[in-house]
Amino acid sequence: MQSVVKATLIFFGVLIALADSRADSIKIDDGQSALFREILERLATGHYRSQSIDDSLSERYLTEYIRILDSGKNYFLQSDIDEFDQWKYVLDDLSKRGDISPGFIMFNRLRDRAKDRLQSVLTLLEDSSYKFVLDGSNTITIDGDERGWFQSEADANSFWEKRITDSLIRLLLNDKDQEEARKLLIKRYQTQIKQFEQRDSQDVLQIYANALASLYDPHTAYFSPRRNENFQISMSLSLEGIGAELTTEDEYTKVIRVIPGGPADLHGSLKAEDKIVGVGQDEEDIVDVIGWRIDDVVALIRGAKGTSVRLEYIPANGDSSNTKIIKILRDKVKLEDKSAQSQILEIEQSGKTLSIGVIEIPAFYMDFEAYRARDPNFKSTTRDVYNLIKELKDSKVDGIVLDLRSNGGGSLFEATSLTDLFIDRGPVVQIRDSNQRVQRNNRAYRAAAYDGPLLVMINRLSASASEIVAGALQDYGRALVVGSQSFGKGTVQDVTPLSKGQLKLTISKFYRVSGDSTQHRGILPDIEFPSTYDFEEVGESQQDNALPWDRIRRVPHNTKTDLQPLIGALTENHTKRRQSDPDFVSLVDKIELSDNWDSQKTLSLNLEKRRLRSESWEKQLFAIENKRRQAKGLNIFEDLESWRGSGEEKQDSVDQDTSKTEELTTSIDIEDEENILEEDPMLYEAGNVLGDQIMMTTENSPSKLAAIDQSE
Repeated sequence: MQSVVKATLIFFGVLIALADSRADSIKIDDGQSALFREILERLATGHYRSQSIDDSLSERYLTEYIRILDSGKNYFLQSDIDEFDQWKYVLDDLSKRGDISPGFIMFNRLRDRAKDRLQSVLTLLEDSSYKFVLDGSNTITIDGDERGWFQSEADANSFWEKRITDSLIRLLLNDKDQEEARKLLIKRYQTQIKQFEQRDSQDVLQIYANALASLYDPHTAYFSPRRNENFQISMSLSLEGIGAELTTEDEYTKVIRVIPGGPADLHGSLKAEDKIVGVGQDEEDIVDVIGWRIDDVVALIRGAKGTSVRLEYIPANGDSSNTKIIKILRDKVKLEDKSAQSQILEIEQSGKTLSIGVIEIPAFYMDFEAYRARDPNFKSTTRDVYNLIKELKDSKVDGIVLDLRSNGGGSLFEATSLTDLFIDRGPVVQIRDSNQRVQRNNRAYRAAAYDGPLLVMINRLSASASEIVAGALQDYGRALVVGSQSFGKGTVQDVTPLSKGQLKLTISKFYRVSGDSTQHRGILPDIEFPSTYDFEEVGESQQDNALPWDRIRRVPHNTKTDLQPLIGALTENHTKRRQSDPDFVSLVDKIELSDNWDSQKTLSLNLEKRRLRSESWEKQLFAIENKRRQAKGLNIFEDLESWRGSGEEKQDSVDQDTSKTEELTTSIDIEDEENILEEDPMLYEAGNVLGDQIMMTTENSPSKLAAIDQSE
């Protein structure tokens, strides 16, 4: 009986829903049904995760598609959601047949709701007699996860009136007058209507197919022919632009990652989780891009080498009512342009001065073209690090910190060969495919080039190849790992062509020599530092449908055990410094301030209260800075104006100064020890931890750098 009901719903449900579609609804193109069946077949047979195409998947599919369509719960009514429930247990059967009509029906409903809603908003904004209440007691909850679906049109009207008020307040707090703010909002919503009108069947199919692909894992995706072109450009090392990976979250364009060596990275202001709200060319007016489709935003940001782009963005860790504006000179983004670099920290330990070498590795790069051309000077991470080790030896350093923070990965070959510099012969990583076959060909083949004191530093943005290196050095007992839990990206993707577009498919997983997966859980540090990134926002574990952590058989390898007994004492020393070092305390205070700020779920719609809230943010940062300066015996700032005038506030990643456009600036002088300590207290603390380790393992004098293997 259930199968009969299900079959009836499959047949009649689509017809009923089609009845109320508008004449301008987006229609299914010829060949799209066959293409969808092709995508489904590839997912079912090629993905690492095997799933049954059944009622359970159908239910999850419907939920995910609705979430993608209206993640902020801004347009659909509860009655729409109730109507869509007719497909709760039939999308699996329809998908097998290549019937993608429910995806188009639901998208057209969203499009209709959005256009009607945005038009009513425009009518309100264009009515000069309508006055916004900016001194009342109303509040708004922006996050859709904290709200339910609109129960009625009246509920939707009430929310949108609050939403427009909130948008107006944000502009007023960024020095716009009311007339100017209203004009900007009118232009914003006109653009959003145009965006919906420009959507076509290719867009709908991509969204519908990706809702299904995302049920397998977050790194599997279908690229339509138009989107595939953008994907290929983003994967090219000669991309001309700013060097940032972007995605869409609600109506914002969010930064996923800043590519090492790119213009945005060299500028230093734009960070992961920042939200871009405006884009301007050179000195032209900034265009509001809230609500824009991602490829249109990318098209605005991308441009010819030598031209500049201005970005207005909301910092990830700051007051969302305020924005910053930066100016970036476009250039070719080449991963190898930002090579591994070194510096030396002087650490005081028990009356002795230790020289700690730091090797920063922003990515795992290799110039494959130069390598194939047999250029003896081809660039690669391993070659560069090898040379840096030799230079540090000449400087008589006592140990080395390997800084893998914010290293998003790169060449697996380079990750393996880099590990080879620090361990003797043995396996580095295991890889298991969808057929459960495990290969262990990625190995270290030579004696370690450096076997002296070593410490690895990671953070939440350390991912993929950097997790392989950190995990191997930790498993071999070669180095302790400090910092915060890494990202947890332990999967391998393959891009395969389809009849139209391409499919990026997860085909295997990484495993450490211990047998532990790097997927989902990432690398857990031996000594934990505070994280500047929100674990509830950043990381594989926060991605929907991420593949789970698991383990396979341990592969035999030689493990040193001399470091593990030191962790307790090293952690105790670290805790004492963490509580007493002014720069580290200041950093922790800023992190806690940001966390508290982000935890607020509702915002007042009273302009004066919001203004006081923004001022409170700045005053708290000011107090943190004066507390740090007082603890260090430095002159404190008498007032906010003197602090602003000093330029000190611009060093904060949570700076709220919107009065100026930041130009491309040079990096700090890393030779200045005071700058290293103040600008990067976590790096300095990592040096202290390694210094403690050196002193604990040496009876009389600090151990010197081990001999470098000169036989390459």
